[in-house]
Order: sequence, then structure tokens, then C-alpha cells
Amino acid sequence: MNRSGQSVRCPTCGRPTSWKDNPHRPFCSERCRLVDLEGWLTGRYIVPGDPEESAIPPSELDPADEPTGPQPREKT
Repeated sequence: MNRSGQSVRCPTCGRPTSWKDNPHRPFCSERCRLVDLEGWLTGRYIVPGDPEESAIPPSELDPADEPTGPQPREKT
């Protein structure tokens, strides 16, 4: 930020942008905001840390709730 606290650099493109009255802050535009969001959604950005553990002990999980892969077709 500059001395007056009014300008920041866009984290996506690096252009200076206004902080005050900017609906996309800290980004300079909707486009840069969406580019950043895409990075999070596609896994390009990650926050390192320990793997998350389930709050439900494995003994209490219902096997019907487990995700399964494609099922083989029955022969007719």
C-alpha cells in the first residue's frame, strides 16, 4: 500500500489498483478475481498442512455413504 493507504497491487496481474471503493479488492477487476478463484478451484493454489481427519470415527461410518467408482455392467 502507498502512504495514504489508497493503492495496492493486484495479486493476479500486479497492476496498481485503488483499495477504496473497489468492489473487487484486492484485485483490480472481476477478471483478475475470477482468475484467482480458478486457481483455488483447480488446485493450483494449496495451503500446506496436515491431512484433514474425519470428525466421524471409521467404526461409525455407514458403508452405504462411501463413494464408489463406476459399477461394471451386468451381462445380459
